[in-house]
Amino acid sequence: MSKITPATRALEAAGIAFTVHTYDYDPDAESIGLQAASALGEDPARVLKTLMALVDGKPVCVIVPSDREVSMKKLAAAASGKSAQMMKPLEAERVTGFKVGGISPFGQRKPVRTVIEQSALVHDQVYINGGQRGLQVRLKPDDARVVLKAVVADVVA
Repeated sequence: MSKITPATRALEAAGIAFTVHTYDYDPDAESIGLQAASALGEDPARVLKTLMALVDGKPVCVIVPSDREVSMKKLAAAASGKSAQMMKPLEAERVTGFKVGGISPFGQRKPVRTVIEQSALVHDQVYINGGQRGLQVRLKPDDARVVLKAVVADVVA
């Protein structure tokens, strides 16, 4: 497994301090985020999942703790839209350039609006997908917010 991905290159280019962590990815896991947290021996609240949604038909990246679900109503409001829905997996792969299970908010093909769940910012360090299945980057959540120019909002159900 390569530890160099478009996501890690984007973080390096932005001057963000991070560490890379690998784990055994289980493609059959019911929840990829929870499986990653378990494999890393971390609190699921610190292992954030990257989801792709559509708000009023436009792509939005949403980052939430792996043990939480996104409220579509709250996401739409946070992205200044009227309605939100999850993006279909193949569309998410096409938009981001990453495979489902390895979608990172960093280094996507084309930057999209990003929303990060406010509760993620209370931690000193969080894990976010590093652009490959079984690869996480650990960094300060505020560094992620800054580099992504993310909107911070309560978006969990």
